[in-house]
Amino acid sequence: MASVNSLNTGTFYGVSSGFFNSMFGTSSSQASVSSAIYDYGSIKNGSYYKLLKSYYNGNAKLDSVAAQSTEKNSAAEDKKTVATVRDNAKSLKEDALALLEKGSKSVFNKKDIKNEDGTTALGYDKNAIYKAVSSFVDSYNSTIDSAKDSGSRSVVSSASGMVSTTKANKQLLSDVGISIGSDNKLTIDEKAFKASNMSDVKSLFNGVGSYGYQVANSAAGIYNQSVSQLAQLSGSSYNNTGGYGGYTYSGSLYSSYL
Repeated sequence: MASVNSLNTGTFYGVSSGFFNSMFGTSSSQASVSSAIYDYGSIKNGSYYKLLKSYYNGNAKLDSVAAQSTEKNSAAEDKKTVATVRDNAKSLKEDALALLEKGSKSVFNKKDIKNEDGTTALGYDKNAIYKAVSSFVDSYNSTIDSAKDSGSRSVVSSASGMVSTTKANKQLLSDVGISIGSDNKLTIDEKAFKASNMSDVKSLFNGVGSYGYQVANSAAGIYNQSVSQLAQLSGSSYNNTGGYGGYTYSGSLYSSYL
């Protein structure tokens, strides 16, 4: 193995002593030789080059860091937007399914209703039905409002389809006190709604092929598309057991409501 002193003459790691003499001087002191070895090591492993590059490209490096920060903020905003669409669509789907309920859980089950004159008669609980439909309207509006900001073509397409379905039922909705605004959002008039025929409301929101059924399907589609989009933005679609990371709604979930 070459000794430290061998740097003065001969070669070291294949580099002649002339290299060190020209680069670091001809001092024979051990300190100078150690410094030369350190400097040479820095050149050989690339540290010296990186130092120079960092020095001369400092501004570019700062710009790069700023760009990365902006990109991260943009990605975070995208995720927030998609998550909002997902949550609104989930609420709309659940509100629509609540109106689609059959059997003992159905809000359209008739019960003994107390009249203003103190008598009772079998009829619809208009307060409960209004509350359920009003919640549906709020969720519908939130879904439409957030979907327009989605970067997913599928989400926007599904939301547009839902709006078209609503417009196709404009007259039926109007008959029960629900109107469609220029912004495609719904407005429910409580007094007009409660004065309408609850059998008409039931036909609109309860049963296979009803308006409520179609909206439930659209909402489930928007939810699934948002879950998929969010998984892509997060960079992972599958969990550690190999299962898909996002829970999706399928048509089988409607069977208990039909």
